[in-house]
Formats: sequence, C-alpha cells, structure tokens
Amino acid sequence: MLGDQLGEVHSRETAKRVLPGGDVEVSYEAEGELLGVATTEIATYESTMDANGVLVGEGQGVTMTADGDVVVWHGNGIGRFTGTAPGAMSWRGAIFFDTSSERFARLNSAVGVFEYDTDGSGKGVAKFWEWK
Repeated sequence: MLGDQLGEVHSRETAKRVLPGGDVEVSYEAEGELLGVATTEIATYESTMDANGVLVGEGQGVTMTADGDVVVWHGNGIGRFTGTAPGAMSWRGAIFFDTSSERFARLNSAVGVFEYDTDGSGKGVAKFWEWK
C-alpha cells in the first residue's frame, strides 16, 4: 500500500554516455523537496535494454539541503520509451535511503517507490512515495 508522498524533484541531464557492452549511463542535477524540505540532488543511473525493448536500470544519488543535511539513495527500476518524443522515457521502481540526518532519520527504515518521467530533451520529473 502506498503511504505519504516523500518528495518530488525536477531534473536536467548533465551527461550521457554509452558504456562498454551498450549500457547507457545518465547523470543529472535536480531541485525539489524531500519531506517538505527544499533540496538539490546529483545522481547517476545506468540502464540496459533487453531484447523486448524494456529498460532495466540502477541508480544512486545524493540529496542535500541548504542546512547541510545529506541523504544518500539507491534505486532500481524498469523503464520504457513512451513514444511521446524521441528519447522520452517512463520509469517505475523502488528506492532506498541512508542518512545520518535527524531531520530525515525516518527514511532509513522506509522503502520508497518512484515514478520518473523524462521528456526526451534531458528534463525529467520524479515523484516518490513510501511503500507501507
């Protein structure tokens, strides 16, 4: 069952490259909020396309507040090209958090689920909820 929305970020790609074997690595910067607190984020994810055109990805990132709080996250997901624009994708998956921040301590025991949609121009929106 989905619980409260934990946050939302608006991202823009900063780098993209093809790795040996054909995997694609994407890095991005984002601004948004986590548990109602304004944040900035840097992250990288790597994806592989299977024979059916399904993308399998894994990513990690660091979320920071202006007050110096830091949350590290790791996620896995499945994506697909949406066909709405060249390169536009839609991802769904799970995300796990790690922090020593008292403000965000509840995230250490939370499992999150996310939606991450990109528009093909390098911009994206991610929303994540607690999975209870």
